Amino acid sequence: MSSSTQPLDSCTVQTPMGLLAVIADRDVVVAAGFAPVEAMTQRLAPDLVARGLRQRSDLGPLTTAVRRYLDGEVGALDDVEVHQPGGEFTQEVWRVMRAIPAGQTWTYSELATKAGRPAAVRAVGNACARNLVAPFVPCHRVLRSDGTIGGYYYGLDVKRALLAHESAAAQR
Repeated sequence: MSSSTQPLDSCTVQTPMGLLAVIADRDVVVAAGFAPVEAMTQRLAPDLVARGLRQRSDLGPLTTAVRRYLDGEVGALDDVEVHQPGGEFTQEVWRVMRAIPAGQTWTYSELATKAGRPAAVRAVGNACARNLVAPFVPCHRVLRSDGTIGGYYYGLDVKRALLAHESAAAQR
């Protein structure tokens, strides 16, 4: 992550799930989600907010990756570089979460185990809740330990739509 004073770039992409806001520091996504850019900005660290924001119509390879994902290439977001603040275990949870194949889901318990701390189910839930770069870090693919759909920062309808989109694409 750069220590630049250059403004961050933002753009919005219309999706079947609603408007997706993406905020980037060059080609690194620092915030993304199904909320207005202003709401996403409020979740950023103060040092990033202080740099200001430039609205763009397109973020080049980042927008291209989102469009490819929407067109059914559901692995298109996997290699996009992301950066968000969090401790060592939270970072590990996010890293492992990115390994959940599109079209599949894991429970909080499974994710905790795969992140190396089977008893840390609550910490995994906390990492999901603190994720600033959805759907690039696909917290929507994580279910309650009983296999049911739990909460999602952007609403259960968005979570269900993301899962349905990925499932349909994976079956093709």
